Amino acid sequence: MEYRYVLKEGVLTLKDYKKGLEVVSYEGEDIYLTVPEKIPVEAGEGGEDGLEKPVISIGKKAMLSRKSLRRVILPETIEEVGDWAFAYCDALREVVLPEKEIRFGKGIFRECGRVKSVSVRGKHQDVGALLAAAVTLLDTPYLFTPVHCGEEDWLRQWDARMLQLLHAADQDGYSKMVLCGEEDYGSKENNLDYFLNQKRKSKVRIAFMRLLHPLGLKDTVKKELELYLLEHTAGCSASPAAFLEKENTGALDETWQVLGSEHGEDSEYYKLFTQIGCLREENFDRILSETGENYPEMKAWFLKYKEEEIGYTDFFEALSLD
Repeated sequence: MEYRYVLKEGVLTLKDYKKGLEVVSYEGEDIYLTVPEKIPVEAGEGGEDGLEKPVISIGKKAMLSRKSLRRVILPETIEEVGDWAFAYCDALREVVLPEKEIRFGKGIFRECGRVKSVSVRGKHQDVGALLAAAVTLLDTPYLFTPVHCGEEDWLRQWDARMLQLLHAADQDGYSKMVLCGEEDYGSKENNLDYFLNQKRKSKVRIAFMRLLHPLGLKDTVKKELELYLLEHTAGCSASPAAFLEKENTGALDETWQVLGSEHGEDSEYYKLFTQIGCLREENFDRILSETGENYPEMKAWFLKYKEEEIGYTDFFEALSLD
């Protein structure tokens, strides 16, 4: 039997499932969606009125391609989330889960690149970002565990996977992509330089994200991430020996590319960019010019930073891994 639950801007359709109800689909334009713990259902023949059943499952493809959704809160009663439940919800930014064992299907956040937090009630705020990144950046569904996320062993596994990706050669996967014809011959995506740039940008995104959510982050790993962002910022040529071992380091600029195109309105990103020394005398004029009038607050921060800090930092010395 199917049931309808009316929301502010839409309707959930549910059906009987095991000992409760499963969300089958959603139609509407809600931006913030709270799935109820229980809903009233009509009693069967001879039954009593006022019966309620718990919502225990989000079904397969239940929220597929719902373009309005930005925040979804799942109830304490939830036990399962089916395959591709939130896939292609490309405006989705936050999901809130209860701290309990939940069975997750495959691809639940497929092509949901804007999901920045999967918050778990009672967990540290950094955990929400790390849990989201486990599936959006690290491709590690085995780390998508609301109960164990944030624990010491979980953080160790998270960082081990991050470093594995960071240390992988940028060209890994290119030959297979070309040989298997995954991209059209001659397309931009099939160009090696473009491929390498995209791989480095993905690593920059991971480094930024982890530094901004440093729960349990070891100092040696923190320094390695900071150095990666530095060595992928054009103009950071006055560098320690670790930089000099790499060819054409000064030509790499993925850190600024990610910041300038994706996070110009995020103060924590551009403040970190300056804090670790990516903005220098050598690249200041170019970066300020490329900032243009798009992000006035970031531009003002850069101007203030130049006035107060450039030329007065021993940052590279402080980053020594010795």
